Amino acid sequence: MVLSSSAFENNGIIPSEYTCDGSNVSPPLTITNVPKNTQSFALIVDDPDAPRGTVTHWTVWNIPIQKSQFTKGEKIDFPQGITVFGTTGYGGPCPPSGTHRYFFKLYSLDSMLELDNGSTKENLLQAMNGHILEQATLIGKYSR
Repeated sequence: MVLSSSAFENNGIIPSEYTCDGSNVSPPLTITNVPKNTQSFALIVDDPDAPRGTVTHWTVWNIPIQKSQFTKGEKIDFPQGITVFGTTGYGGPCPPSGTHRYFFKLYSLDSMLELDNGSTKENLLQAMNGHILEQATLIGKYSR
């Protein structure tokens, strides 16, 4: 499985448009080479370089397998979790200083998840336990 973006290459620089310094909209994403038996996807975006430990910028789950692309700033109609900003939905990169890496982690799952909108990343990881078929990661970098 591959997760890619037309906005930045893997290990490339995330354009400011997708950050708190720009429009703070989600980047376009494309999913290819989906594993057999996939029933849904989940997406976690986090920053492991934050000063106080990994912070969550976006979680989405119960993405149907027919959804192979997300457009720039697309309104998401699937359950989303709480971010480091205390809200649901996408919260773009906004590092205090220096270069941070942002991991866009896509999970292929063998089922839909019984998990409420507004759940935490930890709740999502627990719900996915035993249901992950494959994972793909896209890394973007951003500096302030």
